[in-house]
Amino acid sequence: MTEIIGVDIGTTSTKVVLYDQAGTMIASANHGYPLYQTTPGMAEESPTAIYEAVIAGLTEVTAKATQPVAGISFSAAMHSLILLDDHFTPLTRMLTWADNRAAAAAAQLRARPDAHDLYLRTGTPIHPMTPLSKLVWLATTQPKLQAQARWFVDIKAYILQRLCGQLVTDYSIANATGLFNLHQLTWDQQALALAQVRADQLPQLVDTTTQLTGLTPALADQLKLAPETPLIVGASDGCLANLGVNAIDPGIAAVTIGTSGAVRVITDQPQLDPEGRLFCYYLAPKRWVIGGPVNNGGNVLHWVQETLFAAEKATTGHDNYDLITGLAAKVPAGSHGLLMHPYLNGERAPLWDANARGAYFGLTARHTRAEMARAALEGICFNLAHVAKMVQALTGPFTNLQASGGFTRSETWLQILADTFDTTVTIPASFESSSLGAAILGFDSLGVISDLSAAQTMVQPDQQRQPNATNVAVYRDLYPIYEQLATAYQPIYQQLAKFN
Repeated sequence: MTEIIGVDIGTTSTKVVLYDQAGTMIASANHGYPLYQTTPGMAEESPTAIYEAVIAGLTEVTAKATQPVAGISFSAAMHSLILLDDHFTPLTRMLTWADNRAAAAAAQLRARPDAHDLYLRTGTPIHPMTPLSKLVWLATTQPKLQAQARWFVDIKAYILQRLCGQLVTDYSIANATGLFNLHQLTWDQQALALAQVRADQLPQLVDTTTQLTGLTPALADQLKLAPETPLIVGASDGCLANLGVNAIDPGIAAVTIGTSGAVRVITDQPQLDPEGRLFCYYLAPKRWVIGGPVNNGGNVLHWVQETLFAAEKATTGHDNYDLITGLAAKVPAGSHGLLMHPYLNGERAPLWDANARGAYFGLTARHTRAEMARAALEGICFNLAHVAKMVQALTGPFTNLQASGGFTRSETWLQILADTFDTTVTIPASFESSSLGAAILGFDSLGVISDLSAAQTMVQPDQQRQPNATNVAVYRDLYPIYEQLATAYQPIYQQLAKFN
């Protein structure tokens, strides 16, 4: 049976997984790297450290292959930016999607009279996360550095260049830069002018199923691979997560909650939000991913632990998420009238406001940290429901949610999601949705499967959660209040930001 490796280059670690053509995981490895946040708004990582994590993962996994590996297919986090010199040596660390220092540049771009036209061409909401905003910021704050750079690339392009000497970016990753014209599948000339970069300073654009070859003999020997082993360029992690959880048919939405979160659906053609609040990203021919990313997911639960349950963590010396969600499970839906806006890290969708602030509403002397914990979980799900409402206005109602991310380990959180959305939630057996999606795309590129619809047989469901009618009724009454408060308080965020 054919075996392929899916490599998922994530924000905190790189996961390398060996799959067979049935979608069964044979071996896996996971290597992390530090996030540098030494100044306000900074979120950087070392490209070299990420490359070393990729090599370490491949070395572990290829040693466990039962036959020659047919190919390596790649997934990567979106919105990364690295400046390189003539020799492809990094001049900067990698700026991640979470780097917020381009907030002023993004605000300037949004204030332009042609800002909405820019969104309609690129499918990417204007936000500090995008390489477009980052490049405008660098041109203003570090013009000498920008002038010194020969190349402006994403992390996957950097890794592939080091592996096989070819500098390319797939349509999916490019689509998330804010520099890509999704209608023409080319770099957008106006966006490049705003960013003050030329097309010949960016990687060559290729389709997501493109195969590269050229592993050096030394690297091939280290990895125990044939030098001609194809490297499938692949796509972005969010788009591939849909494929990896079998959310490819109409009405099937993927909901991910890891550190951050997202709601995504696949359509057969681009669809753009009239108000510019949703992304539209390329996956493959006639496969476009529509959705919205949120900044606040599992990181909010982490804040609850560090703030409200610090004593328990100090006593045990480890995370106590099961304790927190267990206490939350004992609180009825609605947390006795307590709502939380989970905007602790600014927010992308649905607000697209880097200055957004979190808040508890309805807090009384009756409430305990158990209610506050449950309200946080509910707030994260309400925020995703807010995004889903926008998505469904374009694509139609959801009939099923395919869930992925660390939150799927919590029965309480899964039930809150099912009740908030009033929709069946399916949890696939594999937690590594993006690497599995990369593998499925790789099998398609190699001709092992006939179409991406093979995901229906390769992704196995593990369990389901059905909505609880009583809880659904509570959330149906509470959600409009949540949304009304979000709308009412958004004008105040910028005023509060002055006091940072």
